Amino acid sequence: GDWIGQSENIVFLVISLVMLAAGFWVVTSANLVHAVLMLVVALAGSAALFLMLGAEFVAWTVVLVYIGAVVVLFLFGLMITRAPLRRDPVALDHQRRWPAMLVAAAVFATLAYATTASFGWAEGTAVQPASTAEVGDLLFNRFVIPFEAVSFVLLAALIGGIVLARKDPKE
Repeated sequence: GDWIGQSENIVFLVISLVMLAAGFWVVTSANLVHAVLMLVVALAGSAALFLMLGAEFVAWTVVLVYIGAVVVLFLFGLMITRAPLRRDPVALDHQRRWPAMLVAAAVFATLAYATTASFGWAEGTAVQPASTAEVGDLLFNRFVIPFEAVSFVLLAALIGGIVLARKDPKE
């Protein structure tokens, strides 16, 4: 049948349009809290796409690590540092927007070409998702050192944020 007639394609289209709108809102929002909340929507959409692909472990990792930890860290960072919630509209420089958009489009085109050249369009092939047991076995046997290194980097970032945000008592 045609592409739009399949229900999983309609669900994919809805999720991807919501993700695109949320991503656009993240980079254009004047309020930092609203930008972070739209980042949550975009990340939840990526988790939903992973669920559609049958990668449950990756989907729940996105929910727990990115939505549950990183976004909360962003919000705590905003609250601890008492950063201004709105950007100063006078200080915005829109002259550098077009080169950045061109670079982003070039990076996207390069990655899209490299991906399709390496893996093809995968028509008629079925990808078998890895089980959670296989991913956990790889994560805690083969990749245990990078896993622990990332945890120390996150701990150092948290300690650095606290040190930068604290107020020294005046003597």
